[in-house]
Amino acid sequence: MAKKKVAAIVKIQIEAGKATPAPPVGTALGPHGIAIMDFVKAYNAATESQAGTVVPTEITIYEDRTFNFILKTPPTPVLIRQKAGIEKASQRPGTETAATITEADVEEIAKIKMPDLNANDMEAAKQQVRGTARSMGVAIA
Repeated sequence: MAKKKVAAIVKIQIEAGKATPAPPVGTALGPHGIAIMDFVKAYNAATESQAGTVVPTEITIYEDRTFNFILKTPPTPVLIRQKAGIEKASQRPGTETAATITEADVEEIAKIKMPDLNANDMEAAKQQVRGTARSMGVAIA
């Protein structure tokens, strides 16, 4: 069987289980001519267990208008905001603290993010999470 030719790769972030044909999904996939409802149904079925979090998705669209998609881990700031219980980060990070998370929370977030991070070990992954928290104005206790 011959390999399919890739026509495009589209990356979008959608809330888990809540994809609709409306923007951003429709505007991202419409120009490529794939069946948007097929993607929406498949995405919602694949992410229903993660409801409430944003899940980045990489959609590979082939020339015959078929597609497949890969789910990534939620963005680090989303996970930090969930752990801290805040709606948004500090307006002035460095001078103003929005919330505090524990070292155990940092380790848990690093374990979740490990497949998508370019870290060699768990300590490097935790350092990346700490840096993101610091840039959001979230202190680590």
